[in-house]
Amino acid sequence: MAVFLALLLKLLPLYILIALGYVSGRYLRVQRDSVAFLLLYAVAPIVVFEGARTVALRADTLALPFFFLVLCSALCAIFYIVASFFWKDATRNLAAFASADGNTGYFGIPAALALFSPSILGVVVLGSMGFLLFESTFGFFILARGKFSLRQSMGKVLRLPLLYAFLIGLAANLIHLSLLSGFQAAMIDVRGAYTVLGMMTIGLGLSGLERSSVDLSLVVFTCIAKFVCWPLLMAGIIAIDTHFLHFFSVDVHHVMMLLAVVPLAVNTVALSAIVRAQPGKAAFAVLVSTVVALFFIPFVSTFVF
Repeated sequence: MAVFLALLLKLLPLYILIALGYVSGRYLRVQRDSVAFLLLYAVAPIVVFEGARTVALRADTLALPFFFLVLCSALCAIFYIVASFFWKDATRNLAAFASADGNTGYFGIPAALALFSPSILGVVVLGSMGFLLFESTFGFFILARGKFSLRQSMGKVLRLPLLYAFLIGLAANLIHLSLLSGFQAAMIDVRGAYTVLGMMTIGLGLSGLERSSVDLSLVVFTCIAKFVCWPLLMAGIIAIDTHFLHFFSVDVHHVMMLLAVVPLAVNTVALSAIVRAQPGKAAFAVLVSTVVALFFIPFVSTFVF
């Protein structure tokens, strides 16, 4: 109960932001697509750059983003094949992308602060980078393929700035680039805007929700992927590393399991809005998984953390 209350207090503001997003879209006519473009092409690259620039670089932590990039990409391909048995339209692309991704930034970081010491935050940020790299490469390609040709999808992937921001941030880290105090303070403000806009995007997606966007089969598919397949697979990977490989530390194992059980990524709504891949369905599925995670993560924490 103590873990649940701690998580609730940390995450309650995020649910309030979802409600504000819904009100903004429903009654203030705020455009979901405009916010999605602002988030992915302006705000998120700055956050990714700063995270890559400031994180401590060690062999195990530096491997973490690439580990999650490969894992998410492999799962996306598997989920796409499975989803092809249920859907023949762009829903299968959405199901595969959403199931392989996770809300590691907006949801995972507050959850980590509630469960772990602040010193582990850098590891969570690096793990989140792996999911963002997946979103901006193979994941976005699969999502775009639901509506566009191979060449068009590749073009859209190359125009996303997140991968470039990550690489530039790593280069800045390696040469120990320091920012002026004014820019450093601005980075904190941008991170706050990233969370606010990200969670409000769910509400904006829900504000235009129609009955046809409530796809219960998609919700069931993605929830099974996130809350059954992901934790079981991660538990197996951690067991292999603990008994045989000894590559990651115990703290990193805890972060890996946490990032495996976070809800569907908010960026699913933003990216699906950009490629017109059923953002209403995406918003509803993300909302349901976000509610489920509020109860599921405390349950997992009693056995793992």
